[in-house]
Order: sequence, then structure tokens, then C-alpha cells
Amino acid sequence: MSKKILVVCLGNACRSQMAEGYLRYYTNGFVPVASAGIRPGELHPLTVEVMEEDGIDMSGHYSKGIDQVDRQEYDYVISVCDEAQTALPIFPKGTLLLHRHFPDPAGATGTRTEQLQEFRQVREQIKKYVLKFVGKELQDVPIQLA
Repeated sequence: MSKKILVVCLGNACRSQMAEGYLRYYTNGFVPVASAGIRPGELHPLTVEVMEEDGIDMSGHYSKGIDQVDRQEYDYVISVCDEAQTALPIFPKGTLLLHRHFPDPAGATGTRTEQLQEFRQVREQIKKYVLKFVGKELQDVPIQLA
């Protein structure tokens, strides 16, 4: 049986979308992955841009709320910001809840170049976390490393 993963952040606009993109990519589609927000907003255009720079297709991604996903079906729930961790609804017993806070690049200020740099830094942090997670938790899944 395939393990299912849900990634949650506050707005489902940046961090959880990045994590979902990398999880889908590195598990070659063998693992069902979704993301959601506590208070969903719009998918941030710079999220799409920096992920596509790294070869991750974001064309099917859109922001959705935690109330739009079936909480009964996930084996892993990963919160990627402190706000989401404290506001998570109840998940069934047996669901593994993981947490790793990443800074919110949506708050980046300055020039477009400076904003992109902040998004890239967060992207790289999330990419590193996802690779570690996949290597540790999903050892039975054929992963893609390039």
C-alpha cells in the first residue's frame, strides 16, 4: 500500500507548494502527495517561477484549504510553518505528524531580484528537507535524484 503525504502551511501559497512539488518529483508519482493551507491564499507567482527554474512543473498546482482534503487518508502530515503546526486540525490515530519551520518567502521585500533570492533560499531549504524525508521515510519507493 502506498503511503500518502499531506503538506500544510498557513496560506498554501509558497512553502507547502514547494514541498509538494519536490515530493511528487522525487517519488516519481509513486506516492500520493497533496498540500493545503490553514487560511489558503493564491499560489504565489514567484513560487512557480523558482520551482520551474529547478525543473519542477507547477502547472497543476493551486491553493486549497485544509477543509478541502480528506484528513482520514494521509499517513504523513508535514507542517512547514509554526502557524500551521499550532492550528492543525485533528488527524486520525496512526497519522505521523512532522514539523519543520521554513521562513515565509511571501513576505520578501526589496527588488524583484532580492525577492527571487529569498524564494530560492527557501526553495533550497525545502528541497534538502524533502530529500532527507524521502530517504528516511520512503525507502521502499523508487526515487528520482536528478
